Amino acid sequence: MASIRRTLSPLHDRLYQNGGSPFSVPSSSHKLLFNGRCSSPVSTFAVAVRRFLEDIFLQRRKGHQTWKRTFYRCLLFFFLGFLFGITPFGNVDDVRTQDFSFEIKLPPVNVPEDIGSVIVARPEGFVVDKAELGVERRLNMNERFDFVPRKQLIVVTPTYNRALQAYYLNRLGQVLRLVPPPLLWIVVEMNTLSLETADILSKTGVMYRHLVCTNNSKYVKDRGVHQRNTALEHIEHHKLDGIVYFADDDNIYSLELFESLREISRFGTWPVAMLAQSKNKAILEGPVCNGMEIIGWHTNEKSKRLRRFHVDMSGFAFNSTILWDPKRWKRPTSNPIRQLDNLKEGFQETTFIEQVVEDESKMETTSPGCSKIMNWHLHLEAQGLVYPESWLLQKSLDVVLPVT
Repeated sequence: MASIRRTLSPLHDRLYQNGGSPFSVPSSSHKLLFNGRCSSPVSTFAVAVRRFLEDIFLQRRKGHQTWKRTFYRCLLFFFLGFLFGITPFGNVDDVRTQDFSFEIKLPPVNVPEDIGSVIVARPEGFVVDKAELGVERRLNMNERFDFVPRKQLIVVTPTYNRALQAYYLNRLGQVLRLVPPPLLWIVVEMNTLSLETADILSKTGVMYRHLVCTNNSKYVKDRGVHQRNTALEHIEHHKLDGIVYFADDDNIYSLELFESLREISRFGTWPVAMLAQSKNKAILEGPVCNGMEIIGWHTNEKSKRLRRFHVDMSGFAFNSTILWDPKRWKRPTSNPIRQLDNLKEGFQETTFIEQVVEDESKMETTSPGCSKIMNWHLHLEAQGLVYPESWLLQKSLDVVLPVT
C-alpha cells in the first residue's frame, strides 16, 4: 500500500536572519539594508521603519508580546487620524483678512418695502436708532502721530487771612478747574498753613501745592514779594517745566487768558484793565503793539513813568526753565531770579522782568495788536477784617426784630 507523505513546506522551518520576514526578497539591496554597517542615515531610518511595521502587522510565534503590538497599532492610527484632522479640505477663507464688526445693521426706515406684491410703508414718526455693541474707530496715520501735548501752566497765587479770602480762592479755583490740564496751582501762605485754606484747595478739583513762606517781613507791602519768591524757589528746586503766571486771588481772569498762555515760548505780555484807587475810573496798563511787535507802553500813572517796563504783576508770564536752565536761554549770569523787596511800590514788576528778558524784542504778545483785555485788577479790599476761625461765628447774632 502506497503511502502518501505530506511534506511540510520549508517556509515554516526557515529561520529568517536579522528579523527577516516571509515577504522579504533575498536580494543584494535587501542584504545591504539589513547589514549592521549601514552606509547612510537614510538607510538606517528605513530599517527602523521596516522593523516597526513588521512588529505591528506581522505575527511572530516566538517571543512576541501581544500588548505591545496593540499599543503600536493604536499609536499609528491615532497619528494618522491627527494628520487627517488638521488637513484642510475644500475652500477655507483666511479669517485674518476679514474685518469683524459688532454693528447691528437695521433695515432703512421711512422708506417703503416691497415684499412680494405687497408694499409696506413705514409710519411717519417711526425712527429706529442704530445699535452698536462695539465701535472701532479707525484713525489714519496723521491723526495718530500729530498729537502735540499741552504745555503745563504753573499758576502762583499768594494769599493771606482777610474777610474775602474764601470768596477769592473759591472764585479763582473754579476758573482754574475749567482750564484744560496740565495745570499746577501753587498757593503760598505766610508763616503757617491754615486749615481753612487747605480745605478750600482740596475741594476745587485742581492739582495744587500748598506752600508756606517763613520770611517774617515787617512791611505788609512786601508780603506778596516774599510769597512769590517762595514759589520761585520751589519751581527752581524741583525743576518744574511749564509757563509761570502770577495770579493774585483778588483779580478776575478769563478762560481765554489761560489758553493763550500755552502759546508763549519765552516771555509774553498783554494789557491789563485796572480799577483806579479812587474807584471812579478804569485804566489800562501794558504794551502797545503793531501786529505782534511791541512798539511802546501805556500807563495812566505819572509816578510810574520812570519804570523800564510798564506791566502789571498779572500782565505777563514766562517759561519756567529760565529759572533753572540759564544755558538754554544764554543768560549772562546764573544768579537766581527773584523779586526784590527794597524797591518802591510798583517797581517790583519791571525789576523782575529785567532779569528775565533784555528788551522788547525778546517779548511775545498773546493777541494781534494787543487788543484783547483778558483779566482785570480790582482793588476791593476790606482793610483790618479777617475771617472767623473755621468760617464759624463764635457768638450768636443779636436779635434786631423779634418774632411776634
